[in-house]
Amino acid sequence: MSLTTSTGRSLAPDLARGFMLLAIALAHAPVFVSGPASGVIDDVAAFLDHLLAHNQARPMFVFLFGYALGQLAHRHQGDWASLKRLLRRRGRWLIVIGFLHGVLLVPLDIVAVYGLTLLVLVPLVRARDSVLCWTAALMLVPAALMVSAPVMLAYAGAVPLTGAGIMPADLGSHLLSGLQLWPFKTALGTIDVVPGMALGIWAARRRILDEPGRHRTLLGRATVICLGAAIIGRLPGALLLAGMWTPPVPWAVVLAHTLFGYAGGIGLAALIGLVATRVESGALTTALAALGQRSLTFYLFQSVAFLVLFYPFTLDLADELGFASASGIGVAIWAVSVALAEWMRRAGRRGPAEVMLRRLTYRRSPAP
Repeated sequence: MSLTTSTGRSLAPDLARGFMLLAIALAHAPVFVSGPASGVIDDVAAFLDHLLAHNQARPMFVFLFGYALGQLAHRHQGDWASLKRLLRRRGRWLIVIGFLHGVLLVPLDIVAVYGLTLLVLVPLVRARDSVLCWTAALMLVPAALMVSAPVMLAYAGAVPLTGAGIMPADLGSHLLSGLQLWPFKTALGTIDVVPGMALGIWAARRRILDEPGRHRTLLGRATVICLGAAIIGRLPGALLLAGMWTPPVPWAVVLAHTLFGYAGGIGLAALIGLVATRVESGALTTALAALGQRSLTFYLFQSVAFLVLFYPFTLDLADELGFASASGIGVAIWAVSVALAEWMRRAGRRGPAEVMLRRLTYRRSPAP
């Protein structure tokens, strides 16, 4: 059975994207603060964030990106030439949007990474299942090493642990820094995207989130196994990153924390798919789905909020807030996003970023 929203879209993917934005806000907001810790409250907030969101929100984001590609391929069955042109055009425009995001707003962009990965790996969209699974498996360790490297370097004293201490003092320096870092970060980021993207395409072919009722058993097993493994495997890393424990081999703990984050991201998506089979249509469900339908718009909205709140040339709150306060701001930004998305739904307005990307992508192709 396929569970859909009032617009005819599948409910579970949109719910997952709406919840994903909360995880992203919780993972990103503390990156921008360096204020004094307030003891137990900040320690607990840091521990929970590193256990549940940090390096786990991104794999969920990537998995859902791959799932969306699989959905698009399903709508273009039998017309590979047209789909290939469409995906490449979409990839190029994602790179443009990501460039503007990473340079003008914050250096946490993944949109351009999606675009570059799509340009390079378009054939994956229609690759055999075995190719998708082997690609995900072979790229998992390189991806985890790439993501873990900055944290490993931070514990070696080579780079700061967060970005708060190195935020540019003025707008000009901010733009220059973004221009210098963006190509390097985007190119390396493609490595991180491949495992989740491949598994997302595989899942979309089976319509696992589109028809969660048919896949309840699989979703239940994925939830228990993936989230259980993630909690156990990430617990030492969460203790380390929260400053509660110093292991003898920190790099191994950091690597395990990242590796199991991929399982956790997929487990979270599976959990929401399972929830979608049991929830009834209501105000909260509708609002979360509305947010998920506008996920690109509100991903960019989060970055605008972070820039306005934390940078030295804006409100400069970075030195005033601790981990718990930053997490609270992340939740508040997400709550505002939910309210705005619901207002846009009631007004019959799509997300402006989604509208722009669709117009640019389909300008020479008929809408599906």
